[in-house]
Amino acid sequence: MRAWKSAEVPQLPGKAPQPKLYDSAAQKIVELEAEDTASLYVCGITPYDATHMGHASTYVAFDMLNRAWKDAGSDVVYVQNVTDVDDPLLERAEATGVDWRDLAEEQTDLFRADMEALNVIAPDHYMGAVETIPLVVEAVETLLERGIAYRVEGFEKDGVQQPAGDVYFDVNRAAEINAEDPEHWVLGQICNLDRDAMYPIFAERGGDPQRPGKRDPFDPLLWRVERDGEPSWDGRSLGKGRPGWHIECTTIAQKYLPAPFSVQAGGSDLQFPHHDMGAGHAYALTGKPMARHYAHAGMVGLDGEKMSKSLGNLVLVSKLRAQGVDPSAIRLAILANHYRDDWFWTDDILEKAKTRLEVYRQAIGLASAETDEAAEATLKTVRKFLADDLNTLDALSALDDWALSTLKNGRGGGAKLITDLLNARLGVIL
Repeated sequence: MRAWKSAEVPQLPGKAPQPKLYDSAAQKIVELEAEDTASLYVCGITPYDATHMGHASTYVAFDMLNRAWKDAGSDVVYVQNVTDVDDPLLERAEATGVDWRDLAEEQTDLFRADMEALNVIAPDHYMGAVETIPLVVEAVETLLERGIAYRVEGFEKDGVQQPAGDVYFDVNRAAEINAEDPEHWVLGQICNLDRDAMYPIFAERGGDPQRPGKRDPFDPLLWRVERDGEPSWDGRSLGKGRPGWHIECTTIAQKYLPAPFSVQAGGSDLQFPHHDMGAGHAYALTGKPMARHYAHAGMVGLDGEKMSKSLGNLVLVSKLRAQGVDPSAIRLAILANHYRDDWFWTDDILEKAKTRLEVYRQAIGLASAETDEAAEATLKTVRKFLADDLNTLDALSALDDWALSTLKNGRGGGAKLITDLLNARLGVIL
């Protein structure tokens, strides 16, 4: 699957500090290992209603990590998926009378356009679930052969007979693998929750804990055998069907990234079960952790309420762009919040971002191209804040100080350096 086109990232003088990041699994801020090539996997969209502000906030957040690594001197291999076949997509397609493939392609195209407009660096590998099916089949067959996965019998649900053959991952058998290894996987390792806390989350997020025939309520689906009216693919020994959710990301990461890779990232709603289960799949297949670190962005609401597709109160990037809102203002609005915080989108936040963008442009217009001490100091300060768990709030405050000082004095220096700094490190194009 093709990604979007990345804008050229300006080169800044010198080098940034090695970034620190809050590791959700370790529950502390850690300094990321200095690597010639860092590796990043950010879980992608299910393309049935893209791109709302929660999506945008997550991908901008980890675009900031990508930029932090690059400015610290590392190359980055960045991978992202698209879950282009899944229950929510199929349900939306049926409800709207649209072919699910057309809906997936339409919304993926829209997502690409939004990411390009927001100046998010494109992934090196952008993979759809459908094109990943051969990898999933191979992985599930391996887990079955090793006794870490199992098939369940059919059952009746709401008067409809469900077929036999669905394949589930055995979380208890997986937890026994290399149990003496301090890095071996156990359920709850990434989310740091106990079973009582995990149960309602698992049920809410498609985990079907009450499914008859499962060995443990927390065993996740690996392969769903063919049902009437649903798309299906050749699963070789598994029979026709389609992949479960978590195994998709595991197989893509294992194809393109080292084991373990540097950072697994996504929205905080993915910490459990998605990242926890994906880590279990990876360890069961390789005997190694999936990632060294896990990072999660907060949730975005609207005017004090949860923002969700079901509530119909989404703020869509495409609609803002269609209204003539500058994408750099949208990006600045996102960056005015710490990436780990839950926050609410409001008109006031957007208006402040528009004002901030205009102030920066006015200051750049007054400043000369030649770098001066104030611009050099601003570069150093911004780098320091962004290396500290992507602290965009204080980084923007430092840029505000430079801009306001330039406007107050009616002159200044460093127009090129500050323009390049905003572009390279904040992703903001003036």
